[in-house]
Amino acid sequence: MPRETTPAGNVATHYWHTLDDGRIQCDVCPRACKLRNGQQGLCFVRACEDEQIVLTSYGRSSGFCIDPIEKKPLNHFLPGTPVLSFGTAGCNLACKFCQNWDMSKSREMDTLADQASPTQLAATAEQLGCRSLAFTYNDPVIFLEYAIDVAQAAREKNLNSVAVSAGYICPQPRMEFFRYMDAANIDLKAFSDNFYRKICGGALQPVLETLEYLKHETDVWFEITTLLIPGENDSDQELNDMCQWVVEHLGVDVPMHFTAFHPDWKMREHPPTPPATLSRARQIAINHGIRYAYTGNVHDSDGGSTRCHQCDNLLIERDWYVLGQWQVVVSQGQGHCQACGAPVAGVFESSAGVWGSRRVPVRML
Repeated sequence: MPRETTPAGNVATHYWHTLDDGRIQCDVCPRACKLRNGQQGLCFVRACEDEQIVLTSYGRSSGFCIDPIEKKPLNHFLPGTPVLSFGTAGCNLACKFCQNWDMSKSREMDTLADQASPTQLAATAEQLGCRSLAFTYNDPVIFLEYAIDVAQAAREKNLNSVAVSAGYICPQPRMEFFRYMDAANIDLKAFSDNFYRKICGGALQPVLETLEYLKHETDVWFEITTLLIPGENDSDQELNDMCQWVVEHLGVDVPMHFTAFHPDWKMREHPPTPPATLSRARQIAINHGIRYAYTGNVHDSDGGSTRCHQCDNLLIERDWYVLGQWQVVVSQGQGHCQACGAPVAGVFESSAGVWGSRRVPVRML
């Protein structure tokens, strides 16, 4: 069913309320932007118009591209398959280290040069042989209405929807948003509220609540990514605390990805993350009982490959985004180790996809 649009051509939303002083508060994320007519939220794409919050970027994107699913990163969701990826402009966090700042920090509608309706996106993904669509590059919670409509159109064509998100969202919109998602990668930026306040302009607790919600109240397959920044969130103590929390609150089967930072945006003075830091973080996770811990943004075949938690058999060999050895046996929708039969957590098919490392830009017609 088509969304209601405003006279200015924007899409009406419903996660907002009027304050006593006449301002309108956006209720999508914990930032709770309080706006008067003509003002935009920090995310840039949600604005106050005619005394309501509207979405100004519906149907508009910063670009479309076919990626390997492992780039999201998702290592346990249909490995080796292609995913049609896209994002918009803006973000509801203000991370000083943002690696996609040209899109997420954009305040120019010119960034949203490409357009596609939900049905057009789903049809294009199907036509190009993609198994999924991914909302990525910037956080999809800020264009929630567009993402949900795309996900519904994708489901009609038996395609999956993947959210790459920081998980910074309020409970009610969180329920609606993830109802339409099949998989997610949640960016757990640190395990320190001070880090979230000082470097991201947000808070840790809402992200932890999103992770617990996904685990205990949905069937969404999800994995966790933490970008390790030297001297900021990479201490043994913080990594131990994070991994212990994951084991206690989410269990040992949730994959964790530790990825390398490179100097960017407003943190150009920080050095890149040494590969040894990623290996140390991965080992800390393994020591806590995490069954699937990975390194990322570096060439580390061992750190990127999947091994059986029971017999250490090499289940899925990865060289960057190219899959090699495959020893996952799928029975009744459940993956198992070919050598010992132990279960392998994730969403697998009988054979690996063969998309490889290709990145193919797509222009909508």
